[in-house]
Amino acid sequence: MFGQNREQLRQMYVDTWAKFCSDQPLQPLEKQLADVIALHPEYHRLLEQSAEACGKDYLPESGETNPFLHMGLHMAIQEQLATDRPAGIRSLYQKMLSQFPDRHTLEHQIMECLTEMIWQSQRNNVIPDEKSYLQCVGKLSGQAE
Repeated sequence: MFGQNREQLRQMYVDTWAKFCSDQPLQPLEKQLADVIALHPEYHRLLEQSAEACGKDYLPESGETNPFLHMGLHMAIQEQLATDRPAGIRSLYQKMLSQFPDRHTLEHQIMECLTEMIWQSQRNNVIPDEKSYLQCVGKLSGQAE
């Protein structure tokens, strides 16, 4: 999305949020990122503390959620929807929208399928299985409240 350097990537989040908060003009990608950040008030304070945000390791074994990974997964899902890749994700998403309270909640559910696909791919050293991913997303409609 913004490069391979972790600190530079994280700094993009920090800079985008600072621009958004000071009503500076945003590029289209920054606007999309600011919208994702706005949906996560639990991360706002962290993003306002640039040094801490950019340098910290978030360890799952310590019970920590990586806010940059979380928001990056939202961005990935939005990119999938915009490009309809894997093919069919957009129509599946559109069908499911009415079954969830809002887009954000639905994205969180899809995120579970996305992270499972990525984990399986890395664990087995294979390309991501888009068919299994789409099947997982399709099963979410039965989980909606």
